[in-house]
Amino acid sequence: MLDHPSELDALCKDVERGEPNGDGGGGGGEEHSSSSVVGRPAAGNSSTSGAASEAVSIASLELGAAAPGGAGRNRAGSSRRWAAVARLLRRLLLAMFLLAGLLAALAALLFYMGPIFLVQLCVVALVAYFVAGGRLRWFVVALKTAPRDIKAISRYVCLLWTIKGHEKKDRSVADVFRQHVAKNPTKPCLVFEDQEWTFQQIEDYSNKVAQVFKSHGYKKGDAVALLLENRPEYVCIWLGLSKLGIITPLINTNLRKSSLLHSVNVAGAQALIYGADLAEAVKDIAPSLDAKLALYRLSDVANLPTDGLKEKELGNFLADASSAAPVVQDKGCYGDKLMYIYTSGTTGLPKAAVITNSRFMFIASGIHFLASFCSSDKFYTPLPLYHTAGGVMTIGQALLHGATVVIRKKFSASAYFSDCIKYNCTVSQYIGEMCRYILAVPPKPEDKKHNIRVIFGNGLRPQIWREFVARFEIPQVCEFYGATEGNANIVNVDNTVGAIGFVSRILPAVYPISIIKVDTDGEPIRNAKGLCQVCEPGEPGVFIGKIIPNNPSRAFLGYVDKKASKTKVVHDVFCKGDSAFLSGDILVADELGYLYFKDRTGDTFRWKGENVSTSEIEAIVSNLINYRDCVVYGVEVHGAEGRAGMAAIYDEDGTLNIDRLAKDVKEQLPVYARPQFIRILTKIDLTGTFKLKKKDLQVEGYDPKRIRDKLYYLDSKAGYQLLTPDTYDQIQAGKIRF
Repeated sequence: MLDHPSELDALCKDVERGEPNGDGGGGGGEEHSSSSVVGRPAAGNSSTSGAASEAVSIASLELGAAAPGGAGRNRAGSSRRWAAVARLLRRLLLAMFLLAGLLAALAALLFYMGPIFLVQLCVVALVAYFVAGGRLRWFVVALKTAPRDIKAISRYVCLLWTIKGHEKKDRSVADVFRQHVAKNPTKPCLVFEDQEWTFQQIEDYSNKVAQVFKSHGYKKGDAVALLLENRPEYVCIWLGLSKLGIITPLINTNLRKSSLLHSVNVAGAQALIYGADLAEAVKDIAPSLDAKLALYRLSDVANLPTDGLKEKELGNFLADASSAAPVVQDKGCYGDKLMYIYTSGTTGLPKAAVITNSRFMFIASGIHFLASFCSSDKFYTPLPLYHTAGGVMTIGQALLHGATVVIRKKFSASAYFSDCIKYNCTVSQYIGEMCRYILAVPPKPEDKKHNIRVIFGNGLRPQIWREFVARFEIPQVCEFYGATEGNANIVNVDNTVGAIGFVSRILPAVYPISIIKVDTDGEPIRNAKGLCQVCEPGEPGVFIGKIIPNNPSRAFLGYVDKKASKTKVVHDVFCKGDSAFLSGDILVADELGYLYFKDRTGDTFRWKGENVSTSEIEAIVSNLINYRDCVVYGVEVHGAEGRAGMAAIYDEDGTLNIDRLAKDVKEQLPVYARPQFIRILTKIDLTGTFKLKKKDLQVEGYDPKRIRDKLYYLDSKAGYQLLTPDTYDQIQAGKIRF
């Protein structure tokens, strides 16, 4: 307790002089003795307890013989020391008697009253403790959420155990897949249209891909881009390339010209594999591609004429390749880059997010354990395989967990549940606006004849959640939230309507995610210490995930473009020097910790002194117009503060009743949330993941001189009125006010 002999000697002298007098008056010799010890600058312990002080007194007792002074002083000092020892012994005996008495009382209660009464007594005591300490509300919340938290934590532990096993063995995705091939070589792995590809067939084809590119001189760290429609070969190609440690940028098949060229260039690709049906798109950018970029075409037809691009026919090479596993010294490992997956491009050019083998495993296995999937499930996904949801989450169920996955070339709302019935699927996937499109299909007798036990995905709006579940009799909806490049991923594990996940109110530190306060520009609001502030329940804020390097669940790998990665990181979050991934999404938590999506930070706008969530308005307006596509955004109005709401509505057949819409909007939405402008679209631009693009629409605004589509403005008395160049000029002049 005292680090230096000089301090101990000084204490002994104080004892001999009678300063720490245990029997003296003036209100408590024991406290005085304790304070005299605490007051000394003992290194590493600035608050020593009374018992510890007495222990120091005993230590000084043992050294008393060496202290100077006469026999009388020694006798007096000795008697005080023995008095200190006696006090310590009395305390120990008292504590032992109290403990023994407590145990005896509990034993008597158990014997005479039974265990039930004892449990009840403990519960009453616990409740009394929480009430007395003002913790009753926390106790109620804990009781309500404990089953949810226990379920999620137990599943999360299974996930971490699995991932840790892969890390210890330094396994890649291809290594784990090979284990399932050995167990079930003839089991269907991928089903496409009327084709079934077994685990062994996928392994053989991927080995051939690896053999071809090994013979062509490609090595670990190279990038070979893939531009191909959904088909089993898609998975085989990137899986085969990964066996050599080659990174595969998965390029959106809807991209053309500058966006497509950017995606190839930003990845630093040495080669591009493309499907014959996408040859025209490649032709358009061929003059701008690097002359050293090799082109490989994959076609279904033998001896197809060349595209004039100096391309190599990949099918010819594969036909002659060995299906044996390639022998390589430097293969892909657990922490190596596996692929690049591009952002959807709703706010500009796509950005290439880095996916390592470990990240792929965490995403796929994360949804596997948290949604309680199993290897006997049969999955259905009509999502594009170049996207995380379809290409990692669902394909990962086959590659990492031995399940069968049914893939479809393109999404069809009318065929969604028909396919699930045809292939006898037990789990199906959705994303974005897909559920709304499916709901818009007229009811059919087979709507409820499927064997789906759970649907999972993200983007099911709360406004149609119950209707969708009721019509198709879905036992469980597993809504998740996450970003391809981010580390803040959550899952709704208990079927709570509208929730995208939760944060534990009992043990929030188990999974370090938070919602922080931000200003109208999406910048964190900091306290006097310069740190971020956590939102209270019911208070909207930006969702963040704490960054912990070298941890697949907490690491932030970011984009290939490191400059773009820096914009997604916030520093000095809850302590100086820490950092977190900034999602850019506005979420709100309720008292039980359930999280709900509100909007994107750049999409929310302010009108008439109120914040308006575009996603909520889109959902409500879409319901009013029979689930048509609708995108809402804020536009500036001359002389008005903030931004007015504008809704662009897809009405290809011209059947939208604009007068009825005005009436319904007035009934359903508060004044500040009503779209002040309406634009009627005859075509609409969607991302590959069924998200509505709004940036270009927002830039175009509501000027009829620039827009050929029909435009309307909201007259508070007459409803929506046609917006002509004359009325536009009146708005700009301030003659028509909102």
